[in-house]
Amino acid sequence: MKKILLVEDDPNLGLLLQDYLQLKGKFDVVLSIDGEEGLKAFSKQSFDLCILDVMMPKKDGFTLGKEIRKINQHVPIIFATAKAMMEDKALAYDLGGDDYITKPFRIEELLLRINALLKRVATKENPVNEPEQTQFEIGKYNFDYTTQLIHFNGKQQKLSTKEAELLQLLCLKKNTVLTREEALLSIWHDDNYFNGRSMDVFLSKLRKYLREDPKVEILNVHGKGYKLLVN
Repeated sequence: MKKILLVEDDPNLGLLLQDYLQLKGKFDVVLSIDGEEGLKAFSKQSFDLCILDVMMPKKDGFTLGKEIRKINQHVPIIFATAKAMMEDKALAYDLGGDDYITKPFRIEELLLRINALLKRVATKENPVNEPEQTQFEIGKYNFDYTTQLIHFNGKQQKLSTKEAELLQLLCLKKNTVLTREEALLSIWHDDNYFNGRSMDVFLSKLRKYLREDPKVEILNVHGKGYKLLVN
């Protein structure tokens, strides 16, 4: 049985989500009512996925997510909030979040997102077919998709999950066009406007990480997508 950490300060919503996910999803759900309690629970137990409300007393969900990432780089995190600004969604992914759901939401949708995330994790851990290429040379950089690390001149840069997924797609298409639609559907499973804006944020970060080698560029191909160009 998969174990989920649910951190929600609204007691009625928290209990409703806990009961539904335990009954319909067959999950073991640990409910915490604020960020500090959630961090204590995560520090003491092992979880397969976290659902974090953003607006909470004592410790907000973004801060909690950042601290969880210091403990575990790979556990899937879903942020849940009434805040729908693009900046908030970008911050959620920048902090290592894997998904973002805006309140009010249907519980059935949350369950679908949980199952999709857990399936992706299971596929990575137990691939049925031969695994895709995970080691890449990008000019003077070395990129390890499995550890999500970029190495350059004895230094290393840790990538978030979505940064690593996006860079892997660019590497697999090196010197050819990665279409915007392909990237969005592969990583976000939806090519809507908000996900596109989030991807633009990640592309800016990847350009920053790779800027030390002038022979490496991530180009915008107008009307099509992007190209990782290595001269």
